[in-house]
Amino acid sequence: MTMPVGHLCCRLLIFGSVKSCGSDMFQVSEYMHSYLEFEKPVADIEGKIQELRALAAEDGEAVHVEGEIDRLKTKSAQTLKDIYAKLTPWQKTLVARHPDRPHAIEYITGLIEDFTPLAGDRNFAEDHALVAGIGRFRGQSVAVLGQEKGHDTETRLKHNFGMVRPEGYRKAVRVMEMAERFGLPLISFVDTSGAYPGRGAEERGQSEAIARSTDAGLGLGTPSVAVVIGEGGSGGAIAVATANKVLMMEHAIYSVISPEGAASILWRDSAKAQDAATALKITAQDLKQLGVIDSIVDEPVGGAHRAREIVIDTAGSAIEEELKQLAGLSADQLRKQRREKFIAIGRTLS
Repeated sequence: MTMPVGHLCCRLLIFGSVKSCGSDMFQVSEYMHSYLEFEKPVADIEGKIQELRALAAEDGEAVHVEGEIDRLKTKSAQTLKDIYAKLTPWQKTLVARHPDRPHAIEYITGLIEDFTPLAGDRNFAEDHALVAGIGRFRGQSVAVLGQEKGHDTETRLKHNFGMVRPEGYRKAVRVMEMAERFGLPLISFVDTSGAYPGRGAEERGQSEAIARSTDAGLGLGTPSVAVVIGEGGSGGAIAVATANKVLMMEHAIYSVISPEGAASILWRDSAKAQDAATALKITAQDLKQLGVIDSIVDEPVGGAHRAREIVIDTAGSAIEEELKQLAGLSADQLRKQRREKFIAIGRTLS
C-alpha cells in the first residue's frame, strides 16, 4: 500500500524522523515538528492539505483543489477543537511543556515597556534562569520576575532550562525589596520544572534561598500578581508565586512535584507518570476548584503556542484587572489578604 508523500512526511515528522521532504515540503517539516503525539490526527490532515497545495503549485490550472483544501481546513480545526475539549492531565502537561510555548521573556517583551533588567544577587553571581527588572505595564511602573527556560539549545543552557539557583532567588528577594521601597506592584511569570537540584546549589543554600524568597513574597507591602504560564514546579515555583493573586494559563500545570518524580516515588516506575498527573490534580481547572489559584486565563484552541501574541495580550488584560482590584488596599491589607489566601489553601485541602 502506497502513501502520498505529504501524508508520509506528516506521519514521520511527528516522531522527528524527517528533516526535509524536498523543497516544496521544507516549510511543512518545520511546522509539523511542533505537533504533539496526541495531535497526530490533526497532523495527518495538515499533511494532506500541504500535499494538495504542492500539487496545485505544480499545475495550478489543471488542478482545482481549493474546495477540498477548505474542507480539510474545517475538518482540521474541528478535530483540534475536539481533542482539546477533553485533554487528560498528562496531555495538559505535554502542552505546558511544549517547546514553542511563549516563555517569560516573550511575555515581558510583549507587556512591559522600557524594561530594565537587573542582574546579580549582590553576593555570588547572576542567574539567567530568573529574569528580573523594572518597567512600565500599561502606564504603571512595576517590578517584574520571570522564570525563563530558553527556546533553543543555546538559550536553554544559558537559562539552565528555567531551573533557578540560590543566587536567582536572592535576586528575586532584592527586586521584591526594591518594589516595596518604591511602591511598585510586582508581576511574576512562573515557568519552571523546579529549583535546580545540583550539588553547588545545595552547598550555596538552595532551600534557605527559596524560603527567604517565599517569605519576601508573603510580606510584600505592594500588590502582587503571579501567572503560571507553563510549568509551576514545587518550591521552585512557589518562591516567586506567593502573590495576592495567582493566575494560571488554561493549559499550564502547577504541582508540588513533577508527575515523573511522583511516579518514581510512589510506584518506583516513572512510566506511571500519566497516572501521577491525574492523581496530583495539577491542572488549572482542578486547582481553581480547590482554591489554590484565583483564575484561569483562556488559551486558543490548540494551546498558547498557536497564537502567541493573542495569548500574551489576554494574559496582560487579566493581570491589569487583578492589579486594579488590589490598587486600593493598604500595605497591611495586602499582607493580610495574601496571608489569608495561602492559609485558606490548607483548610480547603484538609
